[in-house]
Amino acid sequence: MKLKKSIQKLSSGDPLRIIAIGDSLTQGWMVSKGYLDFFAEMLKMNYPDCNVTIFNRGIPGDTAQGGLFRLREDVLDCDPDLVFIQFALNDAFTGVPPVQFKNTVKTMVDHIRADTDAEILLLTSVPIMHQDEDFMAENFYSRLIELSREENLPIALVHLHWKKKIAEGTDIRNLVQMDMVHPNVEGYRLMAEAIMGEFTRDN
Repeated sequence: MKLKKSIQKLSSGDPLRIIAIGDSLTQGWMVSKGYLDFFAEMLKMNYPDCNVTIFNRGIPGDTAQGGLFRLREDVLDCDPDLVFIQFALNDAFTGVPPVQFKNTVKTMVDHIRADTDAEILLLTSVPIMHQDEDFMAENFYSRLIELSREENLPIALVHLHWKKKIAEGTDIRNLVQMDMVHPNVEGYRLMAEAIMGEFTRDN
């Protein structure tokens, strides 16, 4: 489950085209820097010769079904080398059954594999402060983890990285905006950290 081709391109300086499809967390809702901005900076620090272009295809409020609907135009027709897929919270909070969510993401994966040579990285989203809502979100994240194992796909466990930092003493209220869900700038930096863990040379 390694991003071998992408890491090789980063190391060699060959062009790498990344397309990130997702919801408001990918879009970078209400912040000056989202996780893709931080991720680009981290890539440059770790791979000084890299030649990366990142396309942000995040839409606030979108679900996996919405991502599937726009997959052709936003991803497949753009000749990606690597695709990030980040959905879950809107699906959870709009009543989409977890199994349906998983099947929709799998269909996205199937289309990407059929139409491109791109590698794929699944992303979980953030934990929620309210215990019941976090339990519901975890149910969707577990489906992404299942899909990762079944399809031999790497996955960036953003929610677990956040929870590790919180267990170490970081107050979750210092990572989120006033709605207590969307990350603030520091929260997005932690998202990028979790994703960057999949791009180490010895991964």
